[in-house]
Amino acid sequence: MIPQTITLYTRKSCPLCDKAKQALLEMKDEISFKLEEIDIYENDELTERFGLMIPVVYINGEQAAYGQINKFDIRKRLQENISNL
Repeated sequence: MIPQTITLYTRKSCPLCDKAKQALLEMKDEISFKLEEIDIYENDELTERFGLMIPVVYINGEQAAYGQINKFDIRKRLQENISNL
């Protein structure tokens, strides 16, 4: 089975981003997924697109959450994706 991909859009010195990343890493033991972390400040287009929304979580290319990231919502979304395969 191909693991799901979570893309986390962040920026440096962002406490919410750090908290979101920690929540995602805690789930890695339960659910297999690949985590990609992208700093929006390394790309002007991403900075303009996400600006104040960060952190932003995409699951398999689809926006799943932004701002305050709820670990339980992300876990549910990942599990739903697995059951739909």
